[in-house]
Amino acid sequence: MAIETAKDSLVLNQIIDQKTDTILVEEDCIVPDIKPDILNVISTSGIICVYKKEVLDGKIRLDGCINTYVMYLADTQEENAVRGLNTNLDFTQTIDMEKANSNMNLDTNLVLKSLDCKVLNGRKIHIKAIIEIEAKVSSNETIEYVKDIQNLKDVQLLNKNFQINSLIGTGNTKLYARDTFAIDQADNLMEVMKTDLKIINKDTKLSYNKVLIKAELETKILYLTEDNRINMVEGKIPIMGFIDLPNISEEHICDVKYEIKNLVVKPNNVEEHSIYVEAEIEVYCEAYENKELNMIQDLYSPTVILDFSQKKVRVMGQKESRQQVCNIREKEMISEIGSSKIYDVEVYPIINKQNILNNRILYEGEVELNFIYAGLNNGIETKQTSIPFNFSMDFEGIKSEMNIDTIVEITLQDFVVMPDESIDVKIDLTFTAISSKDSNISIIDEVAEKENSQNQCKHSMVIYFAKPGDTLWKIAKRFGSTVEDIARVNGIEDVDILQVGRQLFIPRYHG
Repeated sequence: MAIETAKDSLVLNQIIDQKTDTILVEEDCIVPDIKPDILNVISTSGIICVYKKEVLDGKIRLDGCINTYVMYLADTQEENAVRGLNTNLDFTQTIDMEKANSNMNLDTNLVLKSLDCKVLNGRKIHIKAIIEIEAKVSSNETIEYVKDIQNLKDVQLLNKNFQINSLIGTGNTKLYARDTFAIDQADNLMEVMKTDLKIINKDTKLSYNKVLIKAELETKILYLTEDNRINMVEGKIPIMGFIDLPNISEEHICDVKYEIKNLVVKPNNVEEHSIYVEAEIEVYCEAYENKELNMIQDLYSPTVILDFSQKKVRVMGQKESRQQVCNIREKEMISEIGSSKIYDVEVYPIINKQNILNNRILYEGEVELNFIYAGLNNGIETKQTSIPFNFSMDFEGIKSEMNIDTIVEITLQDFVVMPDESIDVKIDLTFTAISSKDSNISIIDEVAEKENSQNQCKHSMVIYFAKPGDTLWKIAKRFGSTVEDIARVNGIEDVDILQVGRQLFIPRYHG
């Protein structure tokens, strides 16, 4: 007879390949004619924009730029005159990933590890940048498995419970953060010296068939006035939107990532005393549901010989997220700065070590600080220092064998020069730890009856002595009996415990 089965399906997001690599970007830049010659570089900073990323057969490709700001000491008749230069360093990078193909998804994290600027002559500079990239290619695969046999009453099933995360779907959207920042009415703006952007206060809400996205683009702009004063304007631009995702609801898990694709920062007309900012942001989303599955691991019939196919699949489970804030409160004595005005501080958190201990994640790291402050005669100076930190995050159930992705965001930074010339430092680092555990599970995808498969069992009872590695299931399957019948005849209360050498009476199945 034909075996009728009931099937179900899973959608699995499987990491096929991952790689950490570096992108080297180098370029000679000419100082525009309208700007004075360069004597010395004071500060260089950049913002990574990714125009396009794609998965090809055996490789991935990224196209983007580093929006670069160079502050420099100018060769003018004015003493300590400071100017700014803004340029885009375009890059195209292809990275070999043998297992990748064009049908897969690509997840990347790009970090600007270093950005150096060297003066070649008064009209030319050489900029060298190193970007560290973490890339993962994954495949969304729908897998069907047999969950029950419908037309064979005596079939014996060995089931096992699994906790897994099944992919509901993925989606993305393009959002724009736009605003105009008013500067002091007394300031006639000459040029933008430096721009810092951070996406903060990220919030995600799930409703029926939609992922609602809310965040803010924190913006700080350092600018130069026509009378050679340096000033700053800062503010937050709201980011709001949604991604259509069928079958999603509020009990599901959602991973959301933001990526800046393009950036425009430009002064408006002088009389408007304002600067226009526009950022194009790509938002990506993966949604999962926690599933508890009772899956067939083995099967047989005492009366019919069954043939089935089984395969192993890699699944992700126990996906959880925790978020805590690390508060850094320090007083720094930096003699070079003294009581000078601080224009800006670039903050770079670095995790050097991560350990799991007693339901906690222990982090050791440091915060690198680059102070940009007022120098002599209206000049500008920089000073680098660092503050070490140790931080412990409570995470019930976390284990060392789990996958842990940690994201660190700067949610507060405040630096105040005190009367004693110390600097009161307040930094809040928000740690988001996402844990998951990969495992292999066995699924049965096809079941059939072998031809001439009627069991010709001639015994009515067999005496058997348990051997190492035996289970009641293995013994019942071997002799065409059932676990329940063997347990009943031999007075076994716990079918999962079998003593080696025990004598067992194995009855023939009479279903």
